[in-house]
Amino acid sequence: MFFFQEKKRVNEIPLNQIRSNPSQPRRFFAPRELQELSDSIRANGLLQPLTVRKVAGGYELIAGERRLRACFMAGMKTAPCILVECDEQQSAIYAILENLQRQDLQIFEEAEGIRRLIEEWGVTQEEAASRLGKSQSAIANKLRLLRLSETERAMISHAGLTERHARALLRIEGEEVRTRLLHKIINENLNVRQTEELVNDEMECSTQPQTVKNKRTFVIKDVRLFLNTIRHAVDTMRQSGIDAVEQNRETEEFIEYVVRIPKEQVVANKRRPA
Repeated sequence: MFFFQEKKRVNEIPLNQIRSNPSQPRRFFAPRELQELSDSIRANGLLQPLTVRKVAGGYELIAGERRLRACFMAGMKTAPCILVECDEQQSAIYAILENLQRQDLQIFEEAEGIRRLIEEWGVTQEEAASRLGKSQSAIANKLRLLRLSETERAMISHAGLTERHARALLRIEGEEVRTRLLHKIINENLNVRQTEELVNDEMECSTQPQTVKNKRTFVIKDVRLFLNTIRHAVDTMRQSGIDAVEQNRETEEFIEYVVRIPKEQVVANKRRPA
């Protein structure tokens, strides 16, 4: 699947006859880096040829999107190219793989590229992992990043956060909560460890109301038993001739229970002979 026959001869092809590959996974090209590459090409020429295939009306780029753009910026009319014989599917796969093997690809561009390999071009996770030199679990983790919304991805990319930041946020289910935490992470410039702690705290808070409710239920049950004991004690005093009076009230904040015993009856009881 990944083998292409290449013509060894390098062809000088007009740049206006080369179109970009629609399967190119890279969406962001740093202007400064492009300018530096353009300056180098202007001074030294294009040292690494572009890889293209012949299509109707010209050529389609397979590998070298940054170099192609830099050549245009350098004012070049032609560029050295290696002509590859392959079909549309092979071209797309090769273009995606060529970019995925580069270290400077953004995390979501990489995840999207892997998704396209698997869903659009029928490459299995095993094949993608083998070709990219990664484990299947690593591929699965990268695909999980696409669960984040486009807005969240843009915020993470623009802030320069890492894949580990993004994976920590994925533990939060609700997008609204994730976005709130993401603003905090960016504004306070939190590192990965601090981000993970923030997520842990949020998850604990989200489960706390139910826990507190359960604890409150058990405490209230125990208090009811205590109050019943007090009521029985008051009833016993009344049966013994003591005019004990009880008052109780309950609010959201506390339960108040008051028992009033006439002192004269207490003194009289003390004076009675045993």
